[in-house]
Amino acid sequence: MRHLAGTSLVALAVAALLASLSLVSWRQVKALEALERVDSLRQEHVLSVAVREELEGRILHLESWGRVAPDAERRLGMRKAAAGDMVHLSMGER
Repeated sequence: MRHLAGTSLVALAVAALLASLSLVSWRQVKALEALERVDSLRQEHVLSVAVREELEGRILHLESWGRVAPDAERRLGMRKAAAGDMVHLSMGER
């Protein structure tokens, strides 16, 4: 009877060891999946920042006076006001 109790104890210890190893293995797999996701998100962020910087540069170029003024003149017939084109209005007395 004593021999059976010792064998059961060893079987229980082996089962506990296998269960703990399985748990550690599962946690490591989950951690690796999480690290892959973090790496993927980091790469997406880097790409998004690069796209944003490219768009900001393009916006600066499109809004620049050197590009807007010639386009306005060519497309809309607008021109830069000369000194003689300006009219000063007096507000009068209040």
